[in-house]
Amino acid sequence: MSRTPRPDLAAGLAASAGPAADLGPASLGPACAALVAGALAMGLSPVLVRFVSPEVGPFASAFWRVALALPALYGWMRWEEARAPHLRRALTPSVLLAGLVFSGDLLFWHLAILGTTVANATFFATTAPVFVVLFAWIGLRRRPAGRTLVGLLVCLIGGASLVGQSVQVDPARLAGDRDGVITAIFFALYFLTVERARALGMGAARVTFVASCITALVLLGAVAVLETRPMLPHSGSAAFGLLALALVSHAGGQGLLAVALGRLPAGFSSLVIFLEAVAAAILAWILLGEALGPLQVLGGGLILAGIAVARPRRSSRTAEL
Repeated sequence: MSRTPRPDLAAGLAASAGPAADLGPASLGPACAALVAGALAMGLSPVLVRFVSPEVGPFASAFWRVALALPALYGWMRWEEARAPHLRRALTPSVLLAGLVFSGDLLFWHLAILGTTVANATFFATTAPVFVVLFAWIGLRRRPAGRTLVGLLVCLIGGASLVGQSVQVDPARLAGDRDGVITAIFFALYFLTVERARALGMGAARVTFVASCITALVLLGAVAVLETRPMLPHSGSAAFGLLALALVSHAGGQGLLAVALGRLPAGFSSLVIFLEAVAAAILAWILLGEALGPLQVLGGGLILAGIAVARPRRSSRTAEL
């Protein structure tokens, strides 16, 4: 559904009631570049989690991923707001909710990994864009563009091809499969809440920093209750892996995603999860020696094609989901 955008405090952002909008095609390029770079950064996280897993438990690694990123995110926030003092600094319900739903995303993602196969968990997590479109359509009355639906369908087929041959149907793993779907729901809500906070005039750095503070507190409680393995690494290499997870995958990946959500609609931006899966597969091939078969290559190609189909084509007067 087309809308007439109204600039807010951060020039080029959308009106608070609608999806993110920009001032023209020229500003789409940097936003798309941020989205792709964020996907690549987040795609490194499964490799890093596997790297540190012999020494650090899954819930602990999720906590360190967020907590160790906070100093860098705080520094980014101070720098961004010094350059743009007009950015909104008052907290909004949307940014607080973003922190809570991202906590749910990480917690249920790790529960899914523990309760089912990695392939199953990945497959169900890649349904997040479906929930983004549904929630925006039903809850926010934002009807998706036809090309968004076509691109999403192509990406879903590509995602299924990427991990499909490893997906298993096992009644004993239904709880883990369920947690994978819940992960997707929380990630979809994260996209929409971050988009909302950005549309209200908050800078990408403040949104990411505040949401991460909330997430770190929730995950610390989860570690105290749920973690049964060590919380601290005992080698320098594992400590370095946790630091890379925090700075690259979280500060870099989530931060760049927040930048993109200030200019791109959540429906299109949510397709980043498919790029993340492609990046993870390529990095696992390069760093861990996990072979890529023809089906995985085909799946990656379909994902890229689906994103190309769904990419926004906006003028200065309209914005679409």
